[in-house]
Amino acid sequence: MSDYDYIIVGSGINALVAAAMLGKKGRKVLVLERNDRVGGCLRTEEITAPGFLHDVMATTMVLFLTSPAYGTLGKDLEARGLEFAHADLPTGVLKPDGAHVIFSKDRKRNIATFEALSPEDGKAYARDMDRLGADAPFLFALLGGALWSGTTLKTIAKQGWGRGLRDLAAWFGEALAPARGYLETNYQSDDIRALWAPWVLHCGLGPESAYSAEMLRVIGFAIELAGCPVAKGGAASLTAAFERLIADQGGEIRTGAEVERVVPGPGNRAGGVRLANGETWRAKSGVICSTTPNQLYGRLTQDWPTPLPETVNEGVARYRYGKGNMQIHYALSEPPRWKANPELAKVALLHLTTGLDGVSRASNECERSLLPAEPSVCVGQPASFDPSRAPEGKSILWLQLPEAPRFLKGDAAGEIETPADGCWNETVRERYADRVEALLSRHIENFDSIKIKRRAYSPADLEAMNMNLVGGDPYGGFCGIDQFFLWRPFKSSVNHRTHISGLYHIGASTHPGPGLSGGSGFLLASSLT
Repeated sequence: MSDYDYIIVGSGINALVAAAMLGKKGRKVLVLERNDRVGGCLRTEEITAPGFLHDVMATTMVLFLTSPAYGTLGKDLEARGLEFAHADLPTGVLKPDGAHVIFSKDRKRNIATFEALSPEDGKAYARDMDRLGADAPFLFALLGGALWSGTTLKTIAKQGWGRGLRDLAAWFGEALAPARGYLETNYQSDDIRALWAPWVLHCGLGPESAYSAEMLRVIGFAIELAGCPVAKGGAASLTAAFERLIADQGGEIRTGAEVERVVPGPGNRAGGVRLANGETWRAKSGVICSTTPNQLYGRLTQDWPTPLPETVNEGVARYRYGKGNMQIHYALSEPPRWKANPELAKVALLHLTTGLDGVSRASNECERSLLPAEPSVCVGQPASFDPSRAPEGKSILWLQLPEAPRFLKGDAAGEIETPADGCWNETVRERYADRVEALLSRHIENFDSIKIKRRAYSPADLEAMNMNLVGGDPYGGFCGIDQFFLWRPFKSSVNHRTHISGLYHIGASTHPGPGLSGGSGFLLASSLT
């Protein structure tokens, strides 16, 4: 069975992008997915009540919409049914006392909003966005390009020549600054600090993490430009468009196909895969694995004829996973009515937090394996700009808790008893969801009367659905500076190649990291013939 040029293990966004890109080059591709559907973290289901469409995990498509992958494949996907829904108000923050900030896609409105809170903050924001806009070609080349390449070396050399080496070093130094220092020195308003602080969590970081300030600037720039769009009808409409495109290119996708091993070909080159049911599929050009390092090196290649290099062994042993994630979904009999401001109902992604210190505290509690006493809550309101998500007159809420411990040692509030084995169970999950629901109830009028049903997923539940979400970590591993950029997944890693010829590694555990950009799939497929 060697009719395929490439076999791809897994079917998340990076795998789908790689398959479509290779198909565009005329290569025949086989995508193998162990679950009963493709998409990885792109999953849409009626999990609460009939007619209510929930994106169980990932939902916001800004990274994909602004990516090189979409620039290349967008028209093909749109021709196969993909549409985006957009909100004019992409994000905002709401604090316990009702203080809030709404961020729009209009630069002038944002500057005016910030100036109303503090006269100098509007100017500070405009200055930062102007600087980032000027640096965008260089910055995004580093964030999304192949780092170990002549192209990147030339890009850096050109910047060094134009700026001067000292100024280039200063630029990198500023880019490594943590969000706390940046927010406290750049913005005088606590409310504006509160607006931005939770966004570091969506990068797998905390407010005190290196380079988190730069990621906040990038996020502000991106969502002002493109908002927080969703795929009309749910994230599954994106995967459906990919399925049609790959099939039209002559590729194949098989679900319920669990890959057990990568098998060697001539010269110990990756020659194909063996499934758990005993089937073997051969690939003429290579095998691409969209997995965690532990899966790739601990399971899929564990019987390889030659031993792993010591650098890879050490990399696997030392690879760390980050904070877990928890999802809560609601079906509502009517759209939410926010007490603080009715306009909050139009915000695509609204964060509930006490502010910068609150995000820092909850993040630290999570990292110490405690249930945060007052977590940062991201509230998605997709039905407000994509009515197809709910029956007429009704609505849904999409909640993400990015500070959910992978392992439980206790409850920071001292209210929930956690199991002795440290594992999540249904009781802990629902009691913690009750804590979050109490936060919602303080801000939404008659919440109890409009709630039809709730469905919660703990970090353990998410891992059960997708084995790449180790401990519920949706980012493929800790995203701190020592395990990112040039050093992702290992210090010895070079782009997406492995020590085995013809075996390639993509996904959130590889550069450029997590998110829905499809970056690693795009970079690898672009480099292959």
